Amino acid sequence: MHTILQPKGWARPKGYANGVAAQGRLVFVAGQIGWTGQCRFETDDLVGQTRQALQNVVDVLAEAKALPQHIVSMTWYVTDKEEYLAHPAEIGAAWRETIGRHFPAMAVVEVSALVEDRAKVEIQAIAVVPD
Repeated sequence: MHTILQPKGWARPKGYANGVAAQGRLVFVAGQIGWTGQCRFETDDLVGQTRQALQNVVDVLAEAKALPQHIVSMTWYVTDKEEYLAHPAEIGAAWRETIGRHFPAMAVVEVSALVEDRAKVEIQAIAVVPD
């Protein structure tokens, strides 16, 4: 069971929740980058890598019999904030294609680089599967 935490009087966030309360089995997904399960990049495009990274998160969750709607928290690391901010519609479409209309607590952080040189985004997730 998940409860979205929306303090009274606060503006509703777009594309994420301010907080989530949950109870159940915890699933931690390591940072996923925009390459395939065979460690191959199919694109150097941020939106394409975001779509792949999100799919990788969903695939790891599936191994735990968890679904995208069980995600309670995500942290995104991007190498170029301006590129991220320039593509909200495309990133939103990639989100809806892989995660649906579920919005966990999130943070996006710009970093100078990721361990894999071609990676433009890394996404870490925590899910809670209800008992």
